[in-house]
Amino acid sequence: MNRTDITSGFARRTLVSAIAGIVAAGSLTLPAQGQEARKGSTAVMLEEVVVTARKRTESMQDVPLSVTAFGADQLDALKVRDLTNLSVGMPNVALDDVGTTRGYANFSIRGLGINSSILSIDPTVGLFVDGVYMGVNGGVVFDVFDLDSIEVLRGPQGILFGRNVTGGAVLMNTRKPGDELEATIRAAVDGGGDGGLNKYLMGSVSGPLTDNFAAKLTGYYNDDDGWFENKATGDDFGAIEQKMFRTVGVWTPSDGLELIARWEHSEIEGDGPASQTHTNGSGVPGAFVNFDRDSHDFSIDEEGKGDIETDFVTVELNLDVGFGNGTITNIFGWRAYDSETRGDIDAQPVWLFHAGSWSEVEQYSNELRYNGTFADRANVTTGIYYFTNEVDYAERRDLAGIATGGVVPAVTFDGGGLYDVETMAVFGSVDYDLTTALTLTAGLRYTYEEKKAKIASLSENIARVGEPTCNLVSPSAGEAVCPIDFKDDENWDSWSPKLGLTWQLSDDARLYGHWTRGFRSGGYNLRNTSFDPADSPGPFDEEQVDSYEIGFKSELGRGRLNAALFYNDIQDMQRELNFPGPVGTIQIVRNTADAEILGVEVDGTFGLTENLLVMASVGWIDAEYSDVKADLNGDGVIDGTDKALDLPRAAEWTYSLGFNHDLALGDWGYMSSRISYAYRDDSAYTDSNLGYILDQEILDAGIDFSSGDGHWVFGIYGRNLLDDVKHGGDTQLPDDIVGAPTGGTFSPLAKGRVYGLEVTYNL
Repeated sequence: MNRTDITSGFARRTLVSAIAGIVAAGSLTLPAQGQEARKGSTAVMLEEVVVTARKRTESMQDVPLSVTAFGADQLDALKVRDLTNLSVGMPNVALDDVGTTRGYANFSIRGLGINSSILSIDPTVGLFVDGVYMGVNGGVVFDVFDLDSIEVLRGPQGILFGRNVTGGAVLMNTRKPGDELEATIRAAVDGGGDGGLNKYLMGSVSGPLTDNFAAKLTGYYNDDDGWFENKATGDDFGAIEQKMFRTVGVWTPSDGLELIARWEHSEIEGDGPASQTHTNGSGVPGAFVNFDRDSHDFSIDEEGKGDIETDFVTVELNLDVGFGNGTITNIFGWRAYDSETRGDIDAQPVWLFHAGSWSEVEQYSNELRYNGTFADRANVTTGIYYFTNEVDYAERRDLAGIATGGVVPAVTFDGGGLYDVETMAVFGSVDYDLTTALTLTAGLRYTYEEKKAKIASLSENIARVGEPTCNLVSPSAGEAVCPIDFKDDENWDSWSPKLGLTWQLSDDARLYGHWTRGFRSGGYNLRNTSFDPADSPGPFDEEQVDSYEIGFKSELGRGRLNAALFYNDIQDMQRELNFPGPVGTIQIVRNTADAEILGVEVDGTFGLTENLLVMASVGWIDAEYSDVKADLNGDGVIDGTDKALDLPRAAEWTYSLGFNHDLALGDWGYMSSRISYAYRDDSAYTDSNLGYILDQEILDAGIDFSSGDGHWVFGIYGRNLLDDVKHGGDTQLPDDIVGAPTGGTFSPLAKGRVYGLEVTYNL
């Protein structure tokens, strides 16, 4: 599964040569006066990052958790456009896009991840935007702009953030308007594949409108011709057009009261997945075309589409109160997500298995919490939380159009479901100073959740040539609404505790340890594809994770060093079992096993000189099943063969090394250079281990020229310079579909090597 020695050797030689060049340049130091006047990447990456990991603002280094965080200037310096730019490089973290449905998050942290695009399958890693939990993972992995910070919290975060954060949580915080008039406009263009160019235009303007009201307007436009070439047509592929605007208003009628209102609207239109087929884990190649797994080649006859529209509103109130010298915070959130997708799932230049979906999702949430300090010893956070989510989902599988000459499908399967979720929780946490050096942390969250499902099974709605089809969400003229054949509702309640200690070794070092328990929601499978009545769409039960962690954090003059050792005990692991079947693929969700994951992670940032910075990290995990309760490999029995399989999405090794350097250019300004190499081991994708994801070697580099007056930044950048291949998944396809030979895989591709130019003007 590993890359060849030639490729690895090239990566090492490239990295060593680049590092040598940067180190040689390190002797050219900036004058003290210039350093005070500028803010180069070295200074930026050493800045203290303020996080909200404990629902209060504090330094990242003061939080007794494994956290990787990037502030606004750091995100700009690293040229982060979307979360996948950070996918490889943090220890034991994978922030991937599933690829099947555009923009669908498929995150994994510490070996806990999913391999599903089913809207009712809850994540192991929760995503929170401006304090609001995203109820579905759809429409979240797109280009972002004007962020204040990104925080990646590793390990269960159930006390303060709730369910579905057993692996961790990702917090994205957008920028608020400042106290003075500020404006930024940025344009960029990049490319590098066999397709066309990718163009960006983005900007923001903000400032005070009155003595107590400030506003901000952000706009973003992306027009991508498509990085790939479709070998079937010779056309560019992967096109996307994205439009986004965000408005923010901040009203501060008094020193102790702040009201923040945000509205973001986004529209995205683009091609479907870049579907590759290669020889599957059973040794069967694609029947009509078959490609090298380690290539960006594909040939498909269905261009597909991914049309998505979202609206997202948050209203946040912060009120300072005398009680405990504390703050009452209320965060209300509403999000509407509508999508229509279509993709070539057979990944062939003939019509074997094409699929489409329609989704309408609407969520509301409200969190009311208090944080304050008592007797100068006890920092208390407590609150109540309410969340509701309505999901309407329809799916269509059009099979064997090859039999009709590509005019219409020979057989169509329709299905989907209507899904209602309601969650209520109450939580509390206290950090109590036992001594000046020792702090006790204790917390507890109670959650009650109810889910209702109405499901139309694909196996129950079959239409052959000339027969009418049905659609549960968006029926067209002449179509019926698919009949519901499964109805059920279930509720769960759980207690999530946490107990820990933090020992302040010195002003610059601390040691912490804790035990915490998290839960992943039980639920239902809206994509019921099995013909076996025993394969009910649910309910499946909760997944429970007990996590034990010991960590160390320190500041070392011009730098920081953090490390953690953790052990996760997972009960009733919740998995989507993915097998080839008569409708292309069969996806069954079950509580499949108990598992144990042991791991280590170390990361550090160090200033080698006044203008040369090194960043490094390493993560290792050992994941194995302790008990298996389902037939994971599909051989009809549950035995030691199943127990010996690898856990999906649990890459053993992740590591990274990066350098940032600043060079004075006199009155012209300064130049910032950066280079980074990151590695992630290969990992299983399907529970059977027949599908797997290649290892990742990501080499990024860039140079920015900043003008002396601080207004202009001109940059060149390269991402994935080794042209590494990454698939969003590796679904195993059957030997035939409705009698037509198939084989191979459905493995949607991510972009390879990208070169770009960027110019930014700051008022």
